[in-house]
Amino acid sequence: MSRTLPLPSSLWGRHGVRALVTAGVFVTTLWNLRCFLNHSKGSREDSKHMKPLVVLVWEWPSKQVPNVSGDVCHELYSIKGCQLTTERQLLHQADVVVFPHVRLRPGQNRLPKERPPGQNWVWVSLESPSNSRALAGWNQTFNWVMTYRQDSDIFIPYGKLVPNRSATVNIPTKTNLVSWVISNYHRTQKRAEVYKNLSRYLHVNVYGRANNKPLCKDCLLPITSKSRFYLAFENSIHRDYITEKLWRNSLLAGTVPVVLGPPRANYEQFVPADSFIHVDDFSSLEELATFLKTMNSSHYRRFFAWQRRFSVKLYTDWRERFCTICTAYPHLPRGRLYPSLQNWFSS
Repeated sequence: MSRTLPLPSSLWGRHGVRALVTAGVFVTTLWNLRCFLNHSKGSREDSKHMKPLVVLVWEWPSKQVPNVSGDVCHELYSIKGCQLTTERQLLHQADVVVFPHVRLRPGQNRLPKERPPGQNWVWVSLESPSNSRALAGWNQTFNWVMTYRQDSDIFIPYGKLVPNRSATVNIPTKTNLVSWVISNYHRTQKRAEVYKNLSRYLHVNVYGRANNKPLCKDCLLPITSKSRFYLAFENSIHRDYITEKLWRNSLLAGTVPVVLGPPRANYEQFVPADSFIHVDDFSSLEELATFLKTMNSSHYRRFFAWQRRFSVKLYTDWRERFCTICTAYPHLPRGRLYPSLQNWFSS
């Protein structure tokens, strides 16, 4: 009976080493192949991800259209992967199309006649509901809204406070008590009524076209900064409707805003409670006038404590606002249409 004899230990060693080497080469080859395939897949995904988001502004909200060529979002505002354009021939390449309400007309004859699959349309407005006409004509048209309202899909405030490490307080020299800049004065407005009654108890320096004292663009802040207080009265009263009257004419100018607009609690969502005076804080306008006229210096300085922690950032360039669409884009809902702009905006 035959039997298999064991290999000599020296021979087994050579065969064992050869087998291990062969197995190692095989495993290494498989690993490299897997890495190559994953890299190729990742490269395709990265390439797709790196493709700029195209935002087409159908009509620019202001009469003067700035330069949007090149990578303006990155160059001006450090927002990468965002291409702004006003070229309508790029409609079919656009991921987002923006429609400022000030440029819309009743009916949809000026809108694109078709919407490419996956493309989202944005309705944009910085005006209040009281100053926005013909909203009912745009039902079931827009996917997203972009306004000063905090509950907008894309929130675009008139300004905000940003952290500031300077820890200094700068109060300009004051030469008068109260000022107000007003261009569109209508007696039916709440602000007109409040001003008329307040002016019975103190003098208000009134500038602007409504008082035949227009101010040049660079003259406004030097003028308002000379007043201890500024009447930051909004033209209409709506939730979150807090405009440049607070941010630029008051806080940036270095004067204390006396606000007329949404309730105090709404203002406090944007600025510290001790940085402004609300008309509603007083039982009468006579009481408000007395408060302003008799305030001592130490009390007055406390209204500027916010400057130790913050500075004012204004949003004045529509390019910056439109670039923020790209920042918000990954988190925005898909496949939705607003059934009624009017119902949403008036809520």
